[in-house]
Amino acid sequence: MSAFAQPIAQKLTIKIQQVETVLALLEEGATIPFIARYRKDKTGNLDEVQIQNIQDESKFLKEFTERKTFIEKTITDQEKMTEALQAKIDKATTITELEDIYLPYKPKRKTKAQTARENGLEPLATTLLEQKDIDLAATSATFINEKVLDADAALQGARDIIAELINEDAQVRAKLRKLFENEATLQSKVVTDKETAGIKYKDYFEFSEPISKTPSHRILAVLRGFLEGFLRIAISPADEAALEMIEALYIRGMSTCSDQIRKAVKDAYRRLLQPALETEFRTALKTKADEEAINVFAENLRQLLLSSPIGSKRILAIDPGYRTGCKVVCLDEKGELKKTDLIFPHETNKREAEATKIRNLVQQYGIEVFAIGDGTAGRETDNFIKSLNLGLPVFLVNEDGASIYSASEIAREEFPNEDITVRGAVSIGRRLMDPLAELVKLDPKSIGVGQYQHDVNQFRLKEKLDATVISCVNNVGVNLNTASKHLLSYVSGIGNTLADNIVNYRNEIGKFSSRKQLLKVPRLGGKAFEQCAGFLRIKEGEDLLDESAVHPEAYVVVQAMAKDLGVDVKSLIGKEELLKKIDAKKYATELIGELTIRDILNELKKPGLDPRSEAQVFEFANIYSIDDVKIGMEVPGVVTNITRFGAFIDIGVKQDGLVHVSEISHTYITDPNEALKLNQHVKVKILEVDTLRKRIALSIKQTEELPARGQRPKIQQPNIKPQKNIAELPMNDALAALKQKFGR
Repeated sequence: MSAFAQPIAQKLTIKIQQVETVLALLEEGATIPFIARYRKDKTGNLDEVQIQNIQDESKFLKEFTERKTFIEKTITDQEKMTEALQAKIDKATTITELEDIYLPYKPKRKTKAQTARENGLEPLATTLLEQKDIDLAATSATFINEKVLDADAALQGARDIIAELINEDAQVRAKLRKLFENEATLQSKVVTDKETAGIKYKDYFEFSEPISKTPSHRILAVLRGFLEGFLRIAISPADEAALEMIEALYIRGMSTCSDQIRKAVKDAYRRLLQPALETEFRTALKTKADEEAINVFAENLRQLLLSSPIGSKRILAIDPGYRTGCKVVCLDEKGELKKTDLIFPHETNKREAEATKIRNLVQQYGIEVFAIGDGTAGRETDNFIKSLNLGLPVFLVNEDGASIYSASEIAREEFPNEDITVRGAVSIGRRLMDPLAELVKLDPKSIGVGQYQHDVNQFRLKEKLDATVISCVNNVGVNLNTASKHLLSYVSGIGNTLADNIVNYRNEIGKFSSRKQLLKVPRLGGKAFEQCAGFLRIKEGEDLLDESAVHPEAYVVVQAMAKDLGVDVKSLIGKEELLKKIDAKKYATELIGELTIRDILNELKKPGLDPRSEAQVFEFANIYSIDDVKIGMEVPGVVTNITRFGAFIDIGVKQDGLVHVSEISHTYITDPNEALKLNQHVKVKILEVDTLRKRIALSIKQTEELPARGQRPKIQQPNIKPQKNIAELPMNDALAALKQKFGR
């Protein structure tokens, strides 16, 4: 791995020693969250994004090296390797360059050029390439045989050989690739007689845009239409520019042979080069668009996972419904199910009886807060509960994915004797209590905060979303005695098997009283303990430090600090005046350096502090359906999804409205994430209402005063603290956005 350190360091502008350290730690089995949190002094304070980038570059270089070795061996085995060719291979820095060099030596199916060579026409091709002024008819006639019937056939065969030569010319491909990058357009047309069936792609029936300017959402939309058989697509620059470029490399003067070379150039481009480069660029555009869409999804997921929790409260959760009633569950502070019931508050003749039932449940189970799913009948149920005037906070909870959880194996395992509606209500309550702990039980793709998630590379999507979940879980920390095995499985160094073992061992002993007990869990050895211990919390355990993010390997340092101050560890925790007296440099060692010591001191000020802020109650305006929405209204809303082209806002009427990126801020922004976060409470103005197609266009900036010159507008910030993670990220069409959101 160390062989890759220098090129990685150079590309990422990171010191080579830092790269070597990270690669060594990864090789030893350390995880990215562990390295970023507990090995800052070794890495020079690299964050998760930088460490992830090093890992990604290392993976690429490994694959590149393996491919380079294979190509060298193949060419050598063919006895065609030369010093000049080896120098070209050694100079290559990308897989594409390697493949261009390898192309002439790559085993291939029989081509027109190979047939022409077998028919003895290679000397004629060589003669044409010399471009001398010769008697073309006489020269070509000398190559007539039983397989080459006339002079024209001979010239055609020679041109086939030249066309293949041009196609396999690495210089031609490199120049053409640059031309495609700068000047190619993405064009689409509707397939004949598919106008009606493919009406959702109407915007792309006659479409053309430079690929350098086409946003990812349009690329994915066009490619989806192509794959579904409704669109024909092409990616290319103007033919004339491409042909002129190749001719400049191959045509010399105006000899009798020049016209033959010109024909070969045209054939090479249209039959071989253009289709090959179109496929290459279609793949590259798809990959780039995938990555952007995946990054948007990952960022939204991160914000959702880090949503504000209500904390350990006794919750009455309701999964609302009309005809089938509202399923009610009562949960204790740990999220354990204590009571289930069914109410019909939307039937007038039952309303008073159901109100009495709710009051009794609140009193009997000491309910502190209500959680109501925001789906069908959510607003109406919210009004019913508020009408009881119980003086308790009422939250409408996003229930995306709750039905998927209810029918999952995880839910059946947790509640084998309860039906789907009970499981759904429990999930709604627990999601309010701790969004992260509950959402990790779901496939991230079912949470509903992505765009085009079914069109992108599914392996890459899963990889990115899993990394996002891991980052969030380890950033927040996990209560060892209450965490589900699904939450534990995302903790650094644990995984599914050890998570199962931890839960089984916890069930045997009742609860963990110290982190050291983890070493008694079957198959959890020293390395796994090192990786996971700092991210696991034990409340009211034997050692106060077990409740903090201080790693057990550093307990001795904290004890030394307390001893030097003449107090015990308990007296040190939370005492900022005492902690200020500590000189971090004094306690630094080779393993635990000054950066880590400073982290420890910050942690001791507020040990175990949840980085997420508390949930805030939100009130919608007095509107319940799109028919209540009028142009010009200013109403409160909640950000439910963020894309590159804008943000979707729930204003309480079943259909989310869209704030286009140009309507978010008075200051020019290109990415809505610059101004908005998921679950942020905002005020919006209604710009347009399309009742028939259920579309609502909104504006945030029109609810705000235009800032004075030189000032940035004030935008309410969300209840999420910014933080770095491996999913940090480096569309403009509102109509396409709405179609994608609502599937119309």
